[in-house]
Amino acid sequence: MKKVIFALLAFFVAIQAFRPALDNQNPSLTEQDISKVSSVPSEVQALLKNACYDCHSNNTNYPWYSKVQPFALIVEHHVEDGKKHLNFSEFGKYPPKKADHKLEELIEVVSEKEMPMTPYTWMHPEAKLTEDQRKQLIDWAKAVRSTIQIPKDEATQPTTQPTQDADHKHEEDADHKHEEDADHKHEETAH
Repeated sequence: MKKVIFALLAFFVAIQAFRPALDNQNPSLTEQDISKVSSVPSEVQALLKNACYDCHSNNTNYPWYSKVQPFALIVEHHVEDGKKHLNFSEFGKYPPKKADHKLEELIEVVSEKEMPMTPYTWMHPEAKLTEDQRKQLIDWAKAVRSTIQIPKDEATQPTTQPTQDADHKHEEDADHKHEEDADHKHEETAH
């Protein structure tokens, strides 16, 4: 038993040498920040800062445990993943259809209580949203969505571009479907 404890302790000490670069700290708001391109009341800005910005902006307030492995890797993964889904610091760079879709997703995850994530609120109690705060965020997001003008040519395009692999798979599926249809017609004429 002592050997197991010693091995675990040695492993814990060894992994401290491997740390991700926690470099998502930019306290200044860029011209692309949502507060610069949309109307954000101060109460909503406070909610976004407390409940969203650590994972969904370019300004993460890293907690003490982000300096200890394996938590540092987990925190950095959450930050990078969160910014892929929605980055308030770069909201102004989104094309109108994408911006509208991101706010639609925000409304969905906040109303379904998927965000902020429960484990995050354990260590950040200020991020836990009351029902009134959730409603406030949702109403604000709906209001911003109502101001977004989506050009007609953009409205008919998908929100994200399919990858080459997805295009190739779609072509294979269409070819396969065409072959099945031809086989089915051949079977019908044979009877």
